[in-house]
Amino acid sequence: MARKIVLILVLTCLCIGLAAADWNILNPIWNINARQDSLKNYCESWRINVELNNIREFDVVPQECVALIKKYMTSSQYDADCQRAIEEVTLYLSRCCSLKGDGKDAWIFDVDDTLISTIPYFKKHGFGGEKVNSSSLEAWMEESKAPALDHTFKLFHDIKDRGMKIFLVSSRKETLRSPTVDNLINVGYHGWSRLFLRGFEDEYMHVEQYKSQVRKTLMDQGYRIWGIVGDQWSSLKGLPEAKRTFKLPNSIYYMS
Repeated sequence: MARKIVLILVLTCLCIGLAAADWNILNPIWNINARQDSLKNYCESWRINVELNNIREFDVVPQECVALIKKYMTSSQYDADCQRAIEEVTLYLSRCCSLKGDGKDAWIFDVDDTLISTIPYFKKHGFGGEKVNSSSLEAWMEESKAPALDHTFKLFHDIKDRGMKIFLVSSRKETLRSPTVDNLINVGYHGWSRLFLRGFEDEYMHVEQYKSQVRKTLMDQGYRIWGIVGDQWSSLKGLPEAKRTFKLPNSIYYMS
């Protein structure tokens, strides 16, 4: 009987040892799923903190996160997140604005990744894992092939039909005016009041400073800016402020 008890104890200890081995942090068999979950959590946390503006002025997406960022930015979840933001704009519009009918009620849209998408370009250029090559990106912009973003396309026309003046404020260079206008018209945008692009004197400003200066110019002309939609914090921050701002998700690049 004693020998049986000893044998049972030995077998029990052996099983516990094997189980413990499965849970060893250095065991690649057990840890493969744990590592994948940990990486996914890390990259999702990185993405969220970009959107919260806690992570700023990054040059590239962390290499280990490029695939996950690409998956998000081309997913139905990205579309759903954008649509949810647009629904908040629509809700705000339903109760915010007592338009005076004097032609001074205004709304501002960013252009890239707000009205039209650069995702086709980044699919071929590292999807945020490579530092943005301005010359290459601008050459692509000159082709005027960026597709419209469906969620903001409908919002753009809704706001225009409400009688607001629409101003487009882009960080693109003035030299890209013709292809930018062609691109916007080709995908169905029309009826905006003015497209602001960066002249030579603006190119060395931070984007936030440049866009703040545009807002000041408009407000000095008597415009009431009821809202801004953009995908970068630099499109929304700075003084003077619009009455409301709405940010669309973008984890590929950061413009300050």
